[in-house]
Amino acid sequence: MKKRIVAALLLATPAWAATLKSPIATMEQLPVVLMQPYDEHANADAAVAAAFERAKKSHKRVLIDLGGNWCVDCVVLANFVEQPIVKKFVAAHYEWVAVDVGRFDRNLQVPARFGLTRRLTGVPTIIIATPDGKQLNQNDVFVLSDARSMTPQAVADYLAKYAGN
Repeated sequence: MKKRIVAALLLATPAWAATLKSPIATMEQLPVVLMQPYDEHANADAAVAAAFERAKKSHKRVLIDLGGNWCVDCVVLANFVEQPIVKKFVAAHYEWVAVDVGRFDRNLQVPARFGLTRRLTGVPTIIIATPDGKQLNQNDVFVLSDARSMTPQAVADYLAKYAGN
């Protein structure tokens, strides 16, 4: 049901209709809003805790986006999510928090909290959890680590898969 809603929303927007036909191969194909989506100086633990507090009040899921500003796939995902139709969907279903993991050498306590104690195999790594901290996507946290070769529809389908109510 959620997939059909996201598909309908995306297809109802003429600007996105053309984008849905092929993967994003270059940054030029995606309107760029953010080039540095991760705050390298943020207190990641406080930001994640705040997202969970907001989720408890809003009854939304928490989406933790682990990445780095050097990562093209991270920038592509961040800019995809900034597109108005997707931003509206994400805001309705998730409390989103971006956590800078540097070059896999910063804020690794955040993924460790969810059992990701080995080296991350790619970014963006996405952790989706309920407001009480139960991770929902244990088996596919790395799906979006190749965001630039995915269609916007595939990214939207992934986000819709865990969106909840």
